[in-house]
Amino acid sequence: MGNVLRSLYGVCCKPSAESDSLGHHTTVAVSVLAQDLYNFEITSKVPEGLAKHVVSSKKAQANWYKKLSTAWREAKPPPITPEEASRLVIQTLKRHQKADVEGLLSFYGLPLPHSLVGLTDGDAPLRPQGLKFELHTIPVDAKAVADGDTITVYVSVEDPREAALVPREVQTASVQRSKARAQRNYVKADELQDKMVAAGYRVISIHNEEVLARKYRIRLRGIDAPESAMPYGKEAKEELVKIVQGKNLKVLVFDEDRYGRCVGDIYCNGIFVQEVMLKKGLVWHYTAYDSRPQFDKWEKEARAKRIGLWASSNPEMPWDWRKNKA
Repeated sequence: MGNVLRSLYGVCCKPSAESDSLGHHTTVAVSVLAQDLYNFEITSKVPEGLAKHVVSSKKAQANWYKKLSTAWREAKPPPITPEEASRLVIQTLKRHQKADVEGLLSFYGLPLPHSLVGLTDGDAPLRPQGLKFELHTIPVDAKAVADGDTITVYVSVEDPREAALVPREVQTASVQRSKARAQRNYVKADELQDKMVAAGYRVISIHNEEVLARKYRIRLRGIDAPESAMPYGKEAKEELVKIVQGKNLKVLVFDEDRYGRCVGDIYCNGIFVQEVMLKKGLVWHYTAYDSRPQFDKWEKEARAKRIGLWASSNPEMPWDWRKNKA
């Protein structure tokens, strides 16, 4: 346990920006908690200043840290992001006073329960069942939204997961392109960009800095939006653009569909995107591929309010529409 906490502290506790692209505190907050848990295992002392944020006694605080140390040890892998750390604290201390749990989170600058997606209907697992991998995108362009349930995103190759996956020819093309642009040989630079695009990568300018990024097509898991030619097809696409345009997204990928798209859940600035789309009556719960009860609940709420596509008494389902057009 000590080695796990110590190694996480060493990785995370580096000088960095105070907040990430989603508006939360960086992993520095996570590393501070990890270090305090490590220190507690050695000294049995809770950090100074915690008492100002909570209502229970020092003895109770020591009990929390004992429980958190055990939970951190058993988490595989241990929390890395602020959201993961918050969930671990919330789940581990769920039987304790709300004021203490929120005070502990505030002490470390971690997200509070109301700002965490996935906790509205009970505790969410640190690692959702069936999760294959997680993506953190660069800002999304409006043109990347194909319709109300499909979006193209890019992930910087500086992301630890991506860094190990970049083909050598793409790395070489990226370096050569930079040299060509420095020499104002834009024809060659464009040819090299085309080569990277063919391999699923491209160089994208963000705030006057060029970033090499990998392309992913994402099919939003558990929902089906009206096709463009259907009623509310345009509105569904516009709402998705409104939510994600210019934002950095977190994508939890669970599967790949027959078109090569990643099937996943999308989160944006503390918003669960599928939840918004369902509650606004702009998509169906895709029950053929998803059985999550909260999706059914959100759809029924929109039906009852007769909002969006439910303003019609009998809207045509997109899977039936596609079948009839085949």
